[in-house]
Amino acid sequence: MSELVDTLPNFQSSQIICLEFGSTYLYAEVIQVVVARQLCWTRPLMLVTLLSDVNHLLDLRDGADLLLPLSLFRAAFDTEVIPFLTDLQSLDFQEKDAIIAHRQLRDFLGKVCEAYPSVFNSV
Repeated sequence: MSELVDTLPNFQSSQIICLEFGSTYLYAEVIQVVVARQLCWTRPLMLVTLLSDVNHLLDLRDGADLLLPLSLFRAAFDTEVIPFLTDLQSLDFQEKDAIIAHRQLRDFLGKVCEAYPSVFNSV
């Protein structure tokens, strides 16, 4: 994961942001920034794992919103996210895929919590 942000980012509603950990990236849309608590209310879009030969993309659009510490996120660059959004639109959706995707999201967030307990204890 890249360094945690020292200063609070200035995210705007509808902006796409990224939580990066290892070779996995959670892309989400900002719903609202809760400055007083240093939290970001987000709507997950996709979880992308960069593998050596192919990217693995999971659709998270039908899942629950998340409220996570602001310092975990960075702004997503258009050039990085547009190809993934294009791939996301072409995915065939099946109920079992949603279950797998959300399980992997839960596992990903568990790893982030374990890696940065002080970030979660301070909110």
